[in-house]
Amino acid sequence: MATIEVIRPALQADGGDIVVREVDEETGKVTVELVGACGTCPASTMTMRAGIERILKDRVAGVTEVVAV
Repeated sequence: MATIEVIRPALQADGGDIVVREVDEETGKVTVELVGACGTCPASTMTMRAGIERILKDRVAGVTEVVAV
């Protein structure tokens, strides 16, 4: 997913990263895993909603939800 490559540098700058685990094309649900510093960061929920989910919904047609595992 090319849009993840746009998001990744910001996460890596803070010592973290993102891994796409699953994309359900029927429902538009994208399952990701935040790893490294992002996996334990208290702000990771905000990063998911205000950052990752918003960007994916804006740039990738059909994305309805982004869930972190």
